[in-house]
Amino acid sequence: MTAQVDYLVVVFTATSGASGELLGSDEKELGQLVWQLVDVKNKKLGKVNELFIKLDLSDLTEEKEEEDGVEESVEEEDRSPADNVYTATSLETALNLFHLQLTNEVNSAGAGTSVCLCTDGPLHIRQVIHPEAASKNILVPDCFYSFFDLRKEFKKHFPTSDLKALNVHIMAESLTIPVDVPAMWDPSATQDPSAILPPEIAVQQVQTMGSIVLALLSEPFSHAFSTQERVSEKFETGTCSKMEKVCDNTVIRARGLPWQSSDQDIARFFRGLNIAKGGAALCLNAQGRRNGEALVRFVSEEHRDLALQRHKHHMGNRYIEVYKASGEDFLKIAGGTSNEVAMFLSREDQIIVRMRGLPFTATHEQVLTFFSPEEDLKETCPVSGGKDGILFVRYPDGRPTGDAFVLFACEEHTQCALRKHKEILGRRYIELFKSTAAEVQQVLNRYSSAPLISVAPAPLVSMLPAVSLLPPPGSVRDCLRLRGLPYTASIEDILTFLGEFTHDIRPHGVHMVLNQQARPSGDCFIQLTSAERSIQASQRLHKHIMSSQRGANSRYVEVFPCSTEEMGLVLMGGSLSHTHTHAHIRSRSGTGLSPPPCLSPPSYSFGPVPPVMSAEAAAALYPPIGQMLLAPRHLPPGHAYYPASAQLYMNYAAYYPSPPGSPTVGFFPSPASLSSPGGLMRMPGLTYNGNGVKDLISAMQGYQYAPEDALMHAHGPMHAHDPTGTLLTQPKEWVCI
Repeated sequence: MTAQVDYLVVVFTATSGASGELLGSDEKELGQLVWQLVDVKNKKLGKVNELFIKLDLSDLTEEKEEEDGVEESVEEEDRSPADNVYTATSLETALNLFHLQLTNEVNSAGAGTSVCLCTDGPLHIRQVIHPEAASKNILVPDCFYSFFDLRKEFKKHFPTSDLKALNVHIMAESLTIPVDVPAMWDPSATQDPSAILPPEIAVQQVQTMGSIVLALLSEPFSHAFSTQERVSEKFETGTCSKMEKVCDNTVIRARGLPWQSSDQDIARFFRGLNIAKGGAALCLNAQGRRNGEALVRFVSEEHRDLALQRHKHHMGNRYIEVYKASGEDFLKIAGGTSNEVAMFLSREDQIIVRMRGLPFTATHEQVLTFFSPEEDLKETCPVSGGKDGILFVRYPDGRPTGDAFVLFACEEHTQCALRKHKEILGRRYIELFKSTAAEVQQVLNRYSSAPLISVAPAPLVSMLPAVSLLPPPGSVRDCLRLRGLPYTASIEDILTFLGEFTHDIRPHGVHMVLNQQARPSGDCFIQLTSAERSIQASQRLHKHIMSSQRGANSRYVEVFPCSTEEMGLVLMGGSLSHTHTHAHIRSRSGTGLSPPPCLSPPSYSFGPVPPVMSAEAAAALYPPIGQMLLAPRHLPPGHAYYPASAQLYMNYAAYYPSPPGSPTVGFFPSPASLSSPGGLMRMPGLTYNGNGVKDLISAMQGYQYAPEDALMHAHGPMHAHDPTGTLLTQPKEWVCI
């Protein structure tokens, strides 16, 4: 609560784009600013002022610009109902002119000095003025950091009103204020919020808002304007505990950030909205590097909803995607439990720098000397707090990881420290990056966390055949792996690159691998008809140049032979090393394979898991899967989804399915001892409201299957048309979907 102000300034803005509830959502620039001074004590209205922002066109001569500017100003002044009309050539000039004219008018009135803006909703200040000023690095006058929301002040006397449905027209009707509003602005009419607002409407809006303010100040309301809305001037860093409760309706996820962006860059992108203390958390990938995503926590649901309207707004040359997220997501990234980290981050107004690549024997003294060498006084950047300003990252057993975080007291010392990027400490060069409190928590959590579940969960189907995760060493290497493709490469480019080997590709035998963002990863798998042709292709095409029709870039492509099982392992998210790919005799430890990341790390130790039910009970309830695999039926010809004469190549696969639509798919190749090739696919997490078999058949479109024995329910045998099937047997060719 604050004291009653002497003057209110009723403000209305209009852009060259959408208006109403979509104002500012299309990132259009401010084009019109209208205001009127209201004397709160004497209950008097001042003059209506209108300011047009016209961009300065560089292709006109100075003389021509002056003539056009004078004529335009005269024309607008003649047709505008405002008392004073001004023009400006830029946003910075417009804001300074607004502040100057407002100051002069308040001084001439002489009834006080305290002034506060008043707007119809928060969009004019939070979504128009502050975002545009931040994107252009313009300093905003202090008067724009506090304002009264006329809708919230009105709701105090009319509590049944819906805040989101309120507008100037409805408030004027409730207060019996006669308003001559054109039909194009009448909310009862079906108007398009994305339509551009006519210039004369803004002046009428301000005049009506001034009348509403006087009505609220007068009897019987005698309203006191005392609760101001605040706009945060700067982002406050801080810590977050994992025990803290974070509301789901206050968190968003931002994607597409430049890799070098910091929490301050995120705060600048959301300028005008209040981010909670320590509420900007940059996400890291499995290698500890920033992945272009961030979780942002706002002070209220209202600010979160306004942030969602900035979906695909730009940060530099990149557009940023904004989605809803949960409080649990934020705590996973920014939450911490270490007292050492809390003490390190408890210092206010400190700037954090991350050191990466330190020698494992590095000490506090060596780090201090690195930043403040005795022989070079000009490049001295003292660490804030000495040894207490250095935090080494360690494994749970105390071993160093080679990472550390260092605190600096000011931006000058920080920039001096960052200039030491890739300088030598001991025998290693050190990488330096500007960091955040949330990144400190993430790195510490990554190295010191233990598995959340102490024992492995019991299997859903206990009699699945025990299949090794790694392919057998004697697998037929009838596939090719292409690595280093141009990101713009298409299926046609790959076929052109393969040349004569195109005729040896199996139907649906080209598998483009996508990354987590559903974009090409530069990898591709090709299924050929024989291992001999696979070896010939790898020897002839290895490190040849591939050109892309959709881009000018050309790259040499690495070509390796591999087996179908190895391809399936990589497509499930595992990794495949090519160190031993050309060796004819490979040991089990020399395959270079690692299981998919969805499985538990091998360092975790799990205790014995009690079976879900006894073997006798399981045999009575579950179908004999092993017998089906050991004695597979002959597969009749399937339905031809495509013309039989067409050679089909394209089949995209991703390392990770994109949530929430895609189920998790696990492929279990058949043991080598089976007389006929086959396999089992497990798809947990299917939606309950799905179409069951229709969805599965649609996913497998283009492949042959046996309808009478294709599907099995997790809780017993079923017919092929039962819509709850979750297990699917398949021929060997179905290694990729």
